[in-house]
Amino acid sequence: MSFFNAMAVRAIPWIPRALVRKISRRYIAGATLDEALARVRLLNTNGFIATLDVLGEAASSLAQARRATDDSLQVLEAVHASGVRSTLSVKPSAFGLLLDVERCQALLDEVLSTAGRLGNAVCLDMEDATCTQREIDLFLALKLRHPHVELALQAYLRRTPGDLDRLLPTGSSVRICKGIYREAPEHLVDGSDDDRAAINPHFLAHVARCFTAGVFVAVATHDTVLIDQVIALARKTDTDPSAFEFQMLLGVCEPLRDSLRQQGFAVRIYVPFGAAWYGYSTRRLRENPRIAGYVARALLGL
Repeated sequence: MSFFNAMAVRAIPWIPRALVRKISRRYIAGATLDEALARVRLLNTNGFIATLDVLGEAASSLAQARRATDDSLQVLEAVHASGVRSTLSVKPSAFGLLLDVERCQALLDEVLSTAGRLGNAVCLDMEDATCTQREIDLFLALKLRHPHVELALQAYLRRTPGDLDRLLPTGSSVRICKGIYREAPEHLVDGSDDDRAAINPHFLAHVARCFTAGVFVAVATHDTVLIDQVIALARKTDTDPSAFEFQMLLGVCEPLRDSLRQQGFAVRIYVPFGAAWYGYSTRRLRENPRIAGYVARALLGL
């Protein structure tokens, strides 16, 4: 990271919200469900599938968790009515995971029942380490009644091999990502605290286990080296392309996603939308200092 970009990241809280919103249009489908559906429809036309995410996490009240549930139900009904090809991704903390686990499970039961009725699927996004065990337990309980529920796992956590030990026998589809939360070093695989490439061997090992177990796996990364390794692994193990898909964020590495689609791989685009766009946008800027530097240069007229 250049010194200028690093300073730009620190200056994010002082970037005008209007400018953040302008930059965020590339990464966020809009504030409304209609805007999100329009973006998904365009992605479908270009050969991509999608997963919709209503922005927001860590509900501060059960009333807020209820609103997250209603929003998710609306998304599922709208996806079905519009005919677009999209699943739904949710963050359990938005449904009250950190407030009342039983109530959270009941609300997600409602969402998953609707998804099942409409022939759709829902993926539980993995959150920070305070949520990991609760999410695993929640997922396994929901899986008993809802075969179409999926779970994301983070390759940078030391515990993930053990979590796969529990999940693979269920035949559950999983999403493998590197992980984006700032965690204490004791939770992380060696070297990953300051080198994202150190996660790659672990990520690839998790994907290999899914291939061996015959479990569908979503490969969620923009790392070209890692993507090439996954493709090589699939060819070496004679894994059919229908057994996995690549997942990428809206507006990120678009030439790469186009190349994967042209090679015949399924590519699902993670499409966030909603009123909580500011927090998501600033997190994206922090994760990509180059973009933060670009914004700062624009502000300074450089």
